[in-house]
Amino acid sequence: MGAASLRLGLTGGIGSGKSTVSGFLEQMGAVVIDADAISRAATAPGGSAMEALEATFGAALITADGALDRARMRELVYSDPSAKARLEAIVHPLVSQGIAHQALKAQNAGARCTVFDIPLLVESQHWRTKLDRIMVVDCTEATQVARVVARNGLSKHEIDKILAAQASRTQRLACADCVLFNEGISLDDLKHQVQQIGTQFGL
Repeated sequence: MGAASLRLGLTGGIGSGKSTVSGFLEQMGAVVIDADAISRAATAPGGSAMEALEATFGAALITADGALDRARMRELVYSDPSAKARLEAIVHPLVSQGIAHQALKAQNAGARCTVFDIPLLVESQHWRTKLDRIMVVDCTEATQVARVVARNGLSKHEIDKILAAQASRTQRLACADCVLFNEGISLDDLKHQVQQIGTQFGL
């Protein structure tokens, strides 16, 4: 077994630039475990969650190619809190298993730093005890909205619903060991900040 890897939790609200920061950390030699990617794989055609999702929510929530219809599911979850609980009961254990498997691989490979890229890290209280440090990528809510409108083409109303379902900016910052303020700076400046902080994590 390799030496213990520093376990860095990375989080930030939608549109914060978290994925960009994650990419920079990976370039510096960190092993990145992407919870969203694991979730997407579980809900893709043939994914490990699909049988239970169809049994629970019916064929109307499944696309023609056998994937979860994420847009329809998003609408259902926002209108029916019980649907959110049922969805999470199916998907979250599978994501946790995937994260644990990848973390063990990283440790056995001798990774100096393993980044746990988890959008709902603050909302999932149990993660705090499993991580050595938490890095929050931060920006104002107005910037989040502008970025997501430009990137995803969602309406402000849809984005507001997503923001309301996530931890608040104040809650995220309260959990942070370090903060990257990604507001009004260039990509190069952001990368420089990541590099400076990364040295603290053995990168």
